[in-house]
Formats: sequence, C-alpha cells, structure tokens
Amino acid sequence: MKLTDPILSIARLLLLINNTLCFHTQIAQSTSRSALSYKQNVQRKFSQKKNAQRQQKRQLMSTTTTTRAEYGASGTSYYTTTEKQDSYPSLENILEKHCKNDTLKACIRELLDGCADITEALRSALVTVEGTDNSFGDKQLSVDVIADNIMWDLVKSSPTIAYGASEEEPVMVKCSGSDYTVCWDPLDGSSIVDNNWAVGTIVGVWPKHTGTGEDGMLGATGRDQVCSLVALYGPRTTVIITLDDGVYEFSYGCTPEGCQLPDGSFEPWICSKIKVQIKEDSKIFSPANMRAAQDTPGYKKLLDYYMDNRYTLRYTGGLVPDVYQQFTKHMGVFTNPTSKTSPAKLRLAFEAAPFGALVEAAGGKTSDGVTGGSILDVTIKEVDQRCALAIGSANEVKRFNEMIMAK
Repeated sequence: MKLTDPILSIARLLLLINNTLCFHTQIAQSTSRSALSYKQNVQRKFSQKKNAQRQQKRQLMSTTTTTRAEYGASGTSYYTTTEKQDSYPSLENILEKHCKNDTLKACIRELLDGCADITEALRSALVTVEGTDNSFGDKQLSVDVIADNIMWDLVKSSPTIAYGASEEEPVMVKCSGSDYTVCWDPLDGSSIVDNNWAVGTIVGVWPKHTGTGEDGMLGATGRDQVCSLVALYGPRTTVIITLDDGVYEFSYGCTPEGCQLPDGSFEPWICSKIKVQIKEDSKIFSPANMRAAQDTPGYKKLLDYYMDNRYTLRYTGGLVPDVYQQFTKHMGVFTNPTSKTSPAKLRLAFEAAPFGALVEAAGGKTSDGVTGGSILDVTIKEVDQRCALAIGSANEVKRFNEMIMAK
C-alpha cells in the first residue's frame, strides 16, 4: 500500500464529512426559513384575525349605540356624572355663606340632627307592626313611631320652633320655641320600607305668623316657606335643602379624602352638591296613581306618550325616592293626578308644598293638577289638606297640564 493511499482515504473522508455538513446546514437553513415563514404566517393570520375582531367590535359598538339609543337598557339608563372633588365644604361653611338668618341656621342644624338620629335608628330597628293606628286608621310600623318620636323630641325642645304638626297626627301643637311652624312626614314610604327600599323624611318650615291663624299654617301657602328639606335614607343618607340662593345637598357620615379634621374625625355633614338644577326636558317619568288613567283619558294619553317615546320608567311607589332622583339625575317628572274613583292622597303641607319649594328653587315646575298653577300657590285651608301634583322638569309639567287639563 502506498503512502498516498491513507492520505487519499482521509481526504475522501473529510470531503464526505464536509458534504454531509453542508447538506445538514442547508436542511437547517431551509428548516429555519420554513419555521420563520411559518411563524410569520401565524403572526399574519393572528393580526388579520385581530383586525377582523376589532372591525366587528367597532361595527357592534356602532350597532349597539344605535340600538341603545332606540331600544336598549343601557341607553335608557342615566348614570351619575358627578366627579370626585379634592375636598368638600362642611355644613357650617355652607350655612355661613348661603343662609343669612341666624335663627333659621339654628333650626336647620336641629332638623339635620333629627335626620341623623333617624338614620341611626333605621339601621338598628326591625320593621314590625307597632300595634297602634295613626289618625287615618293606618297601622303604624315600628320605624314610623321611632322616626316620629325623634321629630317630636326635637321640635318640642327646639328654641326656634313655635308650632309643630306631624303627618302621622295632623294637629298643630304649640311648642316652646320662638319663630317657626314646622310640618313633617317623619318616614314617607311606609309601604315599601319593609322591602328595605329607600324612604325619607319631608319637612316644611314656615314663619309662625304666616297665614291667618296664630300657628302660621292655615291661610298660608307653600310659597311662604322659609326653608324646606327632604332626607333620603338609602345606602347613604342625603338631604336636600333650600337656602338663600338655591338647593344644596348634604351627605351624612361620609369620609372622603380631604375632609378629615385635625383630630382624625370627620364632619358629620358635608355638602355633596351645590346649587342643584333640574333641566327643562326629561326622559325619566314616575307615574303615580295610575288607576286614575281608567277614568281620566288625558292621563292614559300621557302614559301612552311616555311609552311611545321610550321614556325611562323610574318609580318605586315612594314619594321621596321618586322625586329626589330629579336632583341627582337633573331631570324627571312625577305625576299624581286624581279622579272620581282615585282621589287625592298627597298631603299639601306635609309632602307637596315642601317638595314643591325644592323643585321650583332648582329650576323645575309644579302643577296643582286642577288649575295648572303652581302647587306653591294653593292656600292651606286644613292641616291635612290633600292635593293632586305634577312636579319636575318644566316642559314635562307643561305637557301634564296640556294633556290632563288642556291648559
């Protein structure tokens, strides 16, 4: 064997190895290119799919927006637009700036103390039948009695209240205070409170010399009130009050950032809304006493109008939450006409006049349901006087007058 033979064999072996390596390199490169191509293809398809999904979503949103505006639930719901503030003024801060009469300030503080006490009582009391009847023969609930007792204790010990009357027993009672006649519904919503739904307290404050009698009530009108307030007891307790320049809302027991006092405690009442306004137009309606539509063609026509024009129904059967929402949604109309078979139930001094003062102070309108005039111009001839009522956004109350009374 020649020397060159091993060299030649080695050379051939190296050549074979090189060819094999080149072959595998080509395969690897091809595989890599295929893998890259596959990855790119997958990414391209994924991107196309995502783009298609986005397009479908845009089309769905467009369709949903149209559907909501025309039919859907979300499009007919009205959510809060209230934004969080860095701080909130206290009750004292607002009263100092927006209530000039010092005696009235004191009266408002006392009434808010009563609302706070009712709040705490409602959180611990069970709703049971008390075993007593009010002056109308209605069975009183435990919470009715508790709320009314709180109000009577307040009124009888107040240095500012001269006369008081409760919707539970509408008789004017002389008190030991100086300036005001106060009428209240201690817990409006007795028929729904056992459901744990929102209920409230309604208060009207008149000067004691208003009207023709000694007690400042008979012969007076709702327009003579110097203040009215309504408390709403729900997940939170809030109170709307008429002050010198408009309607203000106060919230009880809230602890927002920026309101902590130096000792770590919080103000019991903070002002959560300033100078609340009710818009002229509304798409929310709260129709009470719908039985009256059976023999009042105008009311049936009005209810049909609301439904045909896709208004949003917001009605609980409680006067306080049904009207109070006008101050949070800034729109709404509550209607309670009467008929021969469905007579008036609302009480002028205890319910309609206080709420009327609040709504009109916020830019809304009221109707007495008879002449089409303001409920605030109806003379109080009896402490327990009943009345019809339409109250809320001005153009909706106008529509009520036009359809119910052709005014």
